[in-house]
Amino acid sequence: MGETTRAHKARLAIRTFKIVADALFLRGNYTLGGKSGQALEDALRTLSPEIYGTINDPKSIELKGLEYILDRLPRGIEECHRFVLTAKEDLDATSFEKIQPPKRRRVSYRVSENEMCFVITRGSSEIYDILTHMTFLYIEAKKLYQRMRDDRGTPTKEWKELEKIVDLGADLSGKDLDKAIWSLSVLLGRTHYETKGTYEYFEKSKMETNANNGLFSIIYNLGKGVEDERENHDMFTVFFTPSLIDVMLDQVYCKRWAASVKDAIWNFGFQSRPFHIISANRHSVLNLLYGYGAVKEEDKKKDNEDLYNFMQDMSDEAGLIKDYAEKHGFYELPDKSGAQIDCQLIDASMLDSVDFHPAIAVDKHYLLNEKPVLLVMDYAFGTQAFAVMDELLRPGEEDDSQRMLNVHSISVMGKAGILPGKKGDIMLASAHVLEGVPHTYIVDNDLSREDFDDSVDVYVGPIVTVLGTSLQNKDVLEKFQTTTWRAVGLEMEGGHYQRAVDAAIVREHISKDVKVRYAYYASDNPLKSGQTLASGALGREGVRPTYMITKAIVEKILNPDIS
Repeated sequence: MGETTRAHKARLAIRTFKIVADALFLRGNYTLGGKSGQALEDALRTLSPEIYGTINDPKSIELKGLEYILDRLPRGIEECHRFVLTAKEDLDATSFEKIQPPKRRRVSYRVSENEMCFVITRGSSEIYDILTHMTFLYIEAKKLYQRMRDDRGTPTKEWKELEKIVDLGADLSGKDLDKAIWSLSVLLGRTHYETKGTYEYFEKSKMETNANNGLFSIIYNLGKGVEDERENHDMFTVFFTPSLIDVMLDQVYCKRWAASVKDAIWNFGFQSRPFHIISANRHSVLNLLYGYGAVKEEDKKKDNEDLYNFMQDMSDEAGLIKDYAEKHGFYELPDKSGAQIDCQLIDASMLDSVDFHPAIAVDKHYLLNEKPVLLVMDYAFGTQAFAVMDELLRPGEEDDSQRMLNVHSISVMGKAGILPGKKGDIMLASAHVLEGVPHTYIVDNDLSREDFDDSVDVYVGPIVTVLGTSLQNKDVLEKFQTTTWRAVGLEMEGGHYQRAVDAAIVREHISKDVKVRYAYYASDNPLKSGQTLASGALGREGVRPTYMITKAIVEKILNPDIS
């Protein structure tokens, strides 16, 4: 009964966060420290997402969660008090600094010393993502503020040391660095080992991508920000512009994206050809189809026997593979709409002269006769998946004639959190369950366990489509897994894709015989400590499941007789 109660509270917290966020979006603004901000904070604290670790521990600052969100927010966010969420405007012509986080395709602008502007082009999921991260950051900043002074209100020795380090701006090393990290660890309520790990993480990120200002500066500005709010009434305020509301309701960017993709298809003369849509990353299909032929043409010696070892070796041959692919029917379609979804077109009839890895079964006779075309689209983000797929499958109008794609299959290959297994396993969806709403979509999945070898564990069952990466809770997920739902994983786009596919079938935009395929590789297990998204990327162990799924999808398309 206790478990059920916790799961019920968590579900209410998720629903509350969404309702409050939607209301604030329509209202136009709120302060993080006001009643509305407090409502979001209460919901997030009740939910206590696994990815935010010790969010409810007043004695310590959550460092892994901090690493995770600052990789997804613009550099310098901790220095600002005003945050504006707006539609894509002509900001490129301004002198404002354009910033894109390393691990989230999101454009931001540093408008002034105190103001950051987020350009929202990817729908409501992007807004929830930003608001959850901002709420977490504010919670941690308030905890830090409480640790800046002793019981008499005097700044602590550790805070004075931090202030001195930031003011001097000197690069520390050796014993001086160890002493500084030790002092900071006392302030943060973390071990020296934990603090040093986060310090090194941010330093590496700063050097490689200029993604942050370093741990000392980040912590100092978080604490100083709350101090300014309390003493100078410089409130942390979030604004939503009227133009954003109009764009969100009309899905402007998704319409522009779909129109630009169809323009390219018609310009190439592919419009009457059988189309196979694949939502995936931008390298796996490319590497699988062209990698072997590219290195063979250049007479490069690679370990060719095992397909997955070979694909691992391809990581340093991106330029060579792309050059080869462009001579054999491969076309890049970089996004210019603002939707942040790049695409690739592959004219499969030109693959007849390509040498494939011996482990890949392709029917070249079929390619020449049927001349299928592959449209590979980069990952959508959350609810954006419905809008982009809906617009893509919807007939476009050009000179009073409808432009309708001849879609034969829709495949979704993504990464997801797994519930019964471990990182690197594979999940096949038998249904998608949208969390928080009574929407369930049955999937007649054209992929099965038999399409994969036994070197990777494969789980088949319902997949939960969650509201956001941060809006997850262990109790809710355990309930989805252990009750009659028997869910095997969670992700953010599958249910929204399937909603668009079902709608297109009902409206006769595509045939009811269209093949659908949903397969996910496990990037994390949110139920296991040390295996959440905040624990880091999948790395080399992700190569085998990624290419195993890619192989299964490509063979279904290019060699239908093996299905």
